[in-house]
Amino acid sequence: MKILFLTQYFPPETGAPQNRIHSLANYLSELGAEISILTAMPNYPKNEIQKEYRGKYFIKEQDGKLSIYRSWIFVRKSRGIISRLLNYFSFVFTSFFIGLVKIPKHDVIICESPPLFLGISALLVSKSKSSKLIFNVSDLWPESAEKLNIIHNKLLLGLSYRLEAMLYRNSALVVGQTKGIVSNINHRFNQIPTYWLPNGIDFHAFNVQADGTSFRQRNGYTATDFILLYAGVIGHAQGLEVILDSAVNTAAIANIHYLIIGDGPEFEVLTTKTREQKLINVKFLGNISRKEMPEAVAACDAYIVPLKKNELFLGAVPSKLFEPLAMAKPILLGVDGEARELFIHQGNAGLFNEPENSKELASNILELYRDKDLRNQLGENGKAYIKQHFDRKKIASAFYDKLKAIL
Repeated sequence: MKILFLTQYFPPETGAPQNRIHSLANYLSELGAEISILTAMPNYPKNEIQKEYRGKYFIKEQDGKLSIYRSWIFVRKSRGIISRLLNYFSFVFTSFFIGLVKIPKHDVIICESPPLFLGISALLVSKSKSSKLIFNVSDLWPESAEKLNIIHNKLLLGLSYRLEAMLYRNSALVVGQTKGIVSNINHRFNQIPTYWLPNGIDFHAFNVQADGTSFRQRNGYTATDFILLYAGVIGHAQGLEVILDSAVNTAAIANIHYLIIGDGPEFEVLTTKTREQKLINVKFLGNISRKEMPEAVAACDAYIVPLKKNELFLGAVPSKLFEPLAMAKPILLGVDGEARELFIHQGNAGLFNEPENSKELASNILELYRDKDLRNQLGENGKAYIKQHFDRKKIASAFYDKLKAIL
């Protein structure tokens, strides 16, 4: 079976989609599939093409058994809507051209969305090459952009909803990253074949045995400090103000520390607020390497997973959950709905607080701080639950069987 992944995001970029797609591609290759990747020149999250790829329109690389085709993409530091649309559509055009001219026929094209517009290229290439189109939805766009007030233009929203419907109806299978996404699509398009393809953890690739001692020392923490970690995108949807407000509520206990790792559009806003409020118990590290991340997770005592209070997120399962759970770290979950059902009710892997409720978050933090046995038990529960239900190797094997059935 020949499979082509069409995705705007791929390593050496760091991030949840990049890691998930790279892992899935490698596992499918191990199962016998011939895998190619059509992607953009690496530029995320800094919004600048990485040095070794600058000035190039097309390049082909090899990553183990994966054949990687990269095409030019428009990139600017500006995060405005015009720059973002130019970014998306430039890759739509170049990926269509490269897919048509440079890449041989594949049995299956798996398109990653968002960005939704990339589906245009995927649809055109799949039609021209007589390939089956699998449309992979990791975020319900444009619905999420509308409900989060990121896009207000009614014309753009209307066109996007029409494009979404057209892409679903022309796909052999629409894949959702969460049960909530699949349920949403089934409700609106009950004739569309769907499949739940959850995210998970690479137990052989992510160093779950990492030691966090040296990480603590390098970053000025002692062995007795109680570290609460958030690592991921620092954006609008995450609602990270809840962490800063919680830091105010626990400031009286000197060895409770909040560590925020990552970058994003809200980075400057949050760091400025931290300085203004003189929150000496909060530290921002920016992005760190993939190699260092297991050490950072190992160094923490509990892991914070927040999102804003929005009905859209009732079907969300943040990818940042899996690595701390695999390392037996209890989670402080500020996400209601599917994530709460899976990891609090079923997995018993942490404590839940109402989204954006800093008093509840602070109360849960104090409970974990005072009860080491509870921390350890929740951590072990989470590790066992993840290993049973969210091992990426098992997930990829089941998906490969599904693809064979379609063909």
